[in-house]
Amino acid sequence: MELSKFTPLVNKKILILLPGIMWCGVGVMLVSFTVSWLSPYPGKEQLFFFLAGFLAAMPIHHFGFLKIVDKNLKRLLPLTEKRCVFSFMTVKSYLIVLVMVAMGIALRHSSLPKRYLSVLYNGIGLALFLSGIRYFRFFFKLLSAKGSEI
Repeated sequence: MELSKFTPLVNKKILILLPGIMWCGVGVMLVSFTVSWLSPYPGKEQLFFFLAGFLAAMPIHHFGFLKIVDKNLKRLLPLTEKRCVFSFMTVKSYLIVLVMVAMGIALRHSSLPKRYLSVLYNGIGLALFLSGIRYFRFFFKLLSAKGSEI
């Protein structure tokens, strides 16, 4: 029996849609941590920490994550045949994600005050969400192309 028969193959549109969903979903999750951590604080203090996270998000998005997205799109857009659904990321990227998840768990369970941690989570969460939108832009461009199917 050949294992390749069981490989879940998808076209490049799906390979571009999946990271958009993942990046935006993780971004929303991180921002939701921020919201829950800051909810006990007074309005002005909440605003200060939210704004600090927002200001951190802009350079993280522009100078960090967009470069990763563009590199990923450059790899995915030329594809012409179906690929494994898990190939929307490289092996190296999967390893980086594992490290980032482990670091996030460690930080969440550390003794750092959550209001200070919220700046990092809000910054990275917003940056991930904004960068994930670029995948959706390319997905909808491909979808609107003549004769396009998912």
